[in-house]
Amino acid sequence: MSDRPSTPRSGAERYLAIRRPVEVGYWLVTYLLSGVGNSVTTWMDVQRLDLPYSAWEVASWEGSSAIALLVLVPAMVWFTGRWPVHLDSWRQRLPLYAVASVVWSMLHVGLMVGMRRLVYAWHGETYVFGDAFLYEYLKDARTFLGIVVVLHVYRLLVRRLQGEASLLAAPDDDSAPVEPVERPSRFLVRKLGREFLVAADDIEWIQAAGNYANLHVRGKVYPLRSTLAELEARLDPARFVRVHRSHLVNVDRIASIEALDSGDARIHLQDGTAVPCSRRHRDRLRTAAAPG
Repeated sequence: MSDRPSTPRSGAERYLAIRRPVEVGYWLVTYLLSGVGNSVTTWMDVQRLDLPYSAWEVASWEGSSAIALLVLVPAMVWFTGRWPVHLDSWRQRLPLYAVASVVWSMLHVGLMVGMRRLVYAWHGETYVFGDAFLYEYLKDARTFLGIVVVLHVYRLLVRRLQGEASLLAAPDDDSAPVEPVERPSRFLVRKLGREFLVAADDIEWIQAAGNYANLHVRGKVYPLRSTLAELEARLDPARFVRVHRSHLVNVDRIASIEALDSGDARIHLQDGTAVPCSRRHRDRLRTAAAPG
């Protein structure tokens, strides 16, 4: 046990430690309030206009829509993370997102209509959706755009909190570059208005995350805007080894390698992190990790 006093965590670090339950809670509360609020206002309209609908019908309409939207949140998180929109790529991404909005709306409508039919059947009634898809799509397109904006803005804020890594830029004059482009030994990290350097040797492992590669350094994560393949080509192959389609490890940080019955392996790093290793990369890992 270390006698060194622990450094108090900043507010950003405390938030990042609980961000997953906060994110899940946000979507749960958002669609709970949406379902309840829309049910109440729609029921008020039904009573005001003296329409022949029951309270359970109104609740089934709004509740099924909210539940369907909630079910589709993980797909939206994955999609926007896999194909994020940036200032230099939004034109190329626009057709993809237009198609995705139609598919997303079809899934939303299919899920909520299925739930409504079950509720109506339980009450001995039949639910008829009709040909209202265009009407639903026009509403869904706005919701789709809103979710896309929320996810992109949130990810931008998270990157500002945890710090975003980049390669050191070459100087403007003709002098030698600060770092060799082919084999960088340091990365620049910008975090909350501050800048500092992270040595490549201090990176313990790297995980692919869409158009980003997350650098794991001493318990912190710094996203670098690069694919894993591009970053692998730049790093020292004697130190950083591909062990999985979405993971690179620093062989100097490996504590042990655990063989699994499936033929794959589990890599245990010195800080206690476990990283998967697929069977196709095991031989290369053994060669890289073997004593010189």
